[in-house]
Amino acid sequence: MSQWITENQSAHLRLSAEVDKVLFSGESQFQKIEVAHSLEYGNMLVLDGVFQTSEKEEFVYHEMMSHVPLFLHPNPKNVLIIGGGDGGVARECVRHDCVEKVTMVEIDGKVVELAKQYLPTIADAMIRQDPKLTVKIGDGIGFMAQADNEYDVIIVDCSDPIGPGEGLFTKEFYANVHKALKADGLFVQQTESPVMHKPLVEKVFGYVRDQFAMARLYTAYIPIYPTGMHCFTMGTKTYDPLTFVPNRERTFTTKYYNEKIQTAAFPLPKFVKEYLLNK
Repeated sequence: MSQWITENQSAHLRLSAEVDKVLFSGESQFQKIEVAHSLEYGNMLVLDGVFQTSEKEEFVYHEMMSHVPLFLHPNPKNVLIIGGGDGGVARECVRHDCVEKVTMVEIDGKVVELAKQYLPTIADAMIRQDPKLTVKIGDGIGFMAQADNEYDVIIVDCSDPIGPGEGLFTKEFYANVHKALKADGLFVQQTESPVMHKPLVEKVFGYVRDQFAMARLYTAYIPIYPTGMHCFTMGTKTYDPLTFVPNRERTFTTKYYNEKIQTAAFPLPKFVKEYLLNK
């Protein structure tokens, strides 16, 4: 017998998915976790009532979070992922031949455990224990505060700015990200919908612009996220995605990302550009 799971995306907007099986429902130390099999999207991960990823469309988010920053940097060897407990960003990062080490710091070990069990195509690198990948269960905020001049690329694959993810959207956190990067390093963070979450996008963009030589925003279209239009905020010390020139060949296949999208993702709709310029 089927049922519906619903994310309340705002006080006036909901997104529902029909599911025929709830595979897991419980509380970790940090949040409520649900995994359900949906008839449209396959297995879905839901944290505190918010849709995180699904088997059918996960490649859009994970490829855009990973390949845009990694191809912008000419030689990324040491990569840090904060969050990303489903393993999708880690899976994409280890595919780059030049990447030697990927460290993933996830606060909730239960998410990692359930991803391996119910989202095996997403958690592939964790399941097969890719030699490039080290998974640490712990506080990413504290981990970042201790790092200094260490990483080429940092990817903040966080949940929404509530609960355990709230501290990943502060001025202090971005100062620590800047400190943790090498002299030519760069970072990217998911920053919700530019349509529905304008105050958050404005705030984060301002913080990043204050810390980095360049702050840039890019977009992708993700069906299960609010409005379908999602944005990512990038801070870079040296390399400007607006003047990107391909620096190496892609040696693996993708489903969403390609070399034209690398640059095409950065031109912004006028309404977004206007409110960022007025910030």
